[in-house]
Amino acid sequence: MKPTIGHDREQESIEAKTRWFKSLSIADRIEVFCNFTDMALSVNPKLQGQNNAKPIAGRIQIISAT
Repeated sequence: MKPTIGHDREQESIEAKTRWFKSLSIADRIEVFCNFTDMALSVNPKLQGQNNAKPIAGRIQIISAT
């Protein structure tokens, strides 16, 4: 991962973040995922014990508002 500093609003768009994430290697993606997971669990440790997720029947479609 190359940390960079930017001051452009375009760099904050979901598309820009997606391009950045896709540019990472698999190992870097896993590291980012683990860091987010660790952060979420440090803020709310009860997340680890929750098992209330339910599967969604059918297809999943991702919609982007533009």
